[in-house]
Amino acid sequence: MKPLITIVLYALITANLAYGNEALRSWNDTHSKQQIISFVEAVTIKESKDFVPIPERIAVFDNDGTLWVEQPAYTQLIFAMDRVKEMAGEHPHWKNTHPFKAVLEDDHQALVDSGAKGIMQLVMATHSGMNTEEFSSAVETWVKKTKDSRFGQKYPDLVYQPMLELLEYLRDNGFKIYIVSGGGVEFMRTFAEKVYGIPPEQVIGSSVKTQFEIVNGVPQLKRLPEIFHFDDKEGKPIAIQTFIGRRPILAFGNSDGDLQMLQWTAAGKHKSFCGLVHHTDAEREYAYDRESHVGKLDKAWKEADEKGWVLVDMKKEWKHVFSFDKQ
Repeated sequence: MKPLITIVLYALITANLAYGNEALRSWNDTHSKQQIISFVEAVTIKESKDFVPIPERIAVFDNDGTLWVEQPAYTQLIFAMDRVKEMAGEHPHWKNTHPFKAVLEDDHQALVDSGAKGIMQLVMATHSGMNTEEFSSAVETWVKKTKDSRFGQKYPDLVYQPMLELLEYLRDNGFKIYIVSGGGVEFMRTFAEKVYGIPPEQVIGSSVKTQFEIVNGVPQLKRLPEIFHFDDKEGKPIAIQTFIGRRPILAFGNSDGDLQMLQWTAAGKHKSFCGLVHHTDAEREYAYDRESHVGKLDKAWKEADEKGWVLVDMKKEWKHVFSFDKQ
């Protein structure tokens, strides 16, 4: 006869497995889904040797390419490019000055050739010189009206349905979820709560310096054309320690920019889960990895293979990519 504790543990695991299968309904029953459910079981069932108390169940997710699309260009860069075109009348010299000239002429190759420095110039010119409320309003207006050129959908609709289900599953199992992204923190905070159910105080990203000032008797925070924190690569674990103060036990990314975040998560004292979304579905989304200029996945892929991290094959493992592509 089996001991009572064994029977109870088996019942709990079986119930949790069934719930996981129901919650992750857009995931095919493959290795990745099984690994996710097994991990959640291990850290949430009190009788498990790997049980983690609720306050320490921290999960971190990259945004671009992990929770929503990042091809053919990062969404925030597209926002910056649209802002350049809107603001060009106030800056006539942009017509002859790169990278602004490349944007105004829709010369994508010239923009790519301008590299990180050129992109930073665009961001600084279009994201600063206003207060935080003005910037948020500009982003909200753009997000509400702008549609992606390929899918004809607004960007909040280009979030990955399987990842939304994963966020929900983790929340239901006591996880506190943070976005830790290279994208601008104020940009993401305008939509993160509505789209992902993640409140603004749980969004970490790149940021510009701000300055407190009184304008007509009203306190404001003015955005300055200077980087405060670049939340990519080694900047991610630094930001996690600075703004969260706890090491995550689950981390999900999709590119080499997320590698250090996954390494930091895997090195903790608790059982951990590290996952990467591998873009393999050119028909329903995009297919890219080692040679891509956006969301390059090379070093992180190699380390995932070496350390047994979960590599999610989008084409094979997701029944649906977006909510609108459900059959």
